[in-house]
Amino acid sequence: MTEPKEKILLVDDEEAIRSILSMGLGARGYVCDEAENGDQALKKLETRPTDLVIMDINMPGKTGSEVLPEITQNFPETAVIMASGVSDPKVIAKCIQDGAQDYLSKPFRFEQVLASVNATLDKRRVALDIRRYFNELSQEIEENKHDPRRFFFGAIQTLINTLEAKDSYTAGHSQAVAEIAIKLGTQMKMNPEEMDDLHWAAMLHDVGKIAVDPNILNKPSELTPTEYRHIMAHAVIGPNIVKPFVNGRVVEIISHHHDHFDGGGLDQMTKGTDIPVGARIIALADAYHAMISDRPYRKALSVAEALEEIRWYSGTQFDPVIANILVSFIQQHMLQPQKSI
Repeated sequence: MTEPKEKILLVDDEEAIRSILSMGLGARGYVCDEAENGDQALKKLETRPTDLVIMDINMPGKTGSEVLPEITQNFPETAVIMASGVSDPKVIAKCIQDGAQDYLSKPFRFEQVLASVNATLDKRRVALDIRRYFNELSQEIEENKHDPRRFFFGAIQTLINTLEAKDSYTAGHSQAVAEIAIKLGTQMKMNPEEMDDLHWAAMLHDVGKIAVDPNILNKPSELTPTEYRHIMAHAVIGPNIVKPFVNGRVVEIISHHHDHFDGGGLDQMTKGTDIPVGARIIALADAYHAMISDRPYRKALSVAEALEEIRWYSGTQFDPVIANILVSFIQQHMLQPQKSI
């Protein structure tokens, strides 16, 4: 007998929309429930465990935007897709920042909804698997009286290596980024606590890519805007995965490691020195190592070519002070981290 698929709560003040989605998703095996407003949705979540919520933003009473942070906080294993007729990038960015996994613009086609549901639930299953891994790891530390930090970090490295082994283009990338970041942090005379945060964040900065479609990651041609947004979601997924196991500073660094110094990154809400310094360092280390590594869509750049790219984007994509430190250090020491195979 086939096990039923996940449970989905549909939250919308328009009964017709709830009915159409319930019928369509129910026909695909999903178990659907409905709520006509935010308060009713929260009450149902308290008594009925739910895997996914699809919720309208603009509803009478408590809006979807107000309910979303409560769901994220009180029901962390429940994924959320927001839906609205508003397509303002700032609204979308705020929803993602508050924990939504996806955003659907109305009017939408059912095929679009189904694709979002399937992808979101796939990511949720992966995230839960990783959380279980961390929970089991924490239990093992407690039971065997290991040195928690050393044992835990060793296990993290094993996990990252396992994930990257699935993609020959990114094998060793996190370790290489960490090495570059630590060298930059040392040059900037960061204190031991800051260096520790930087090391953790660098090792974990790409963990969210476990939920990214490998066909898109390995696409041998230019990404579409939709594909690019899909990949960049790892900067939201990753922090949510590691949040229970690292401090808030590390979470912030991972969340902002793709921010552009001038504020021009995707759905970006911070810029300049408001971006955590660790994120500015990792952004540069990440980009540099990617430049000198082979990728599905291009061959590796030479070190000289990579440095020229960094100079070109200094002050826009990259912090100009940190960019200058990296360029000077590489020129002086010929730092060439091991490339991805």
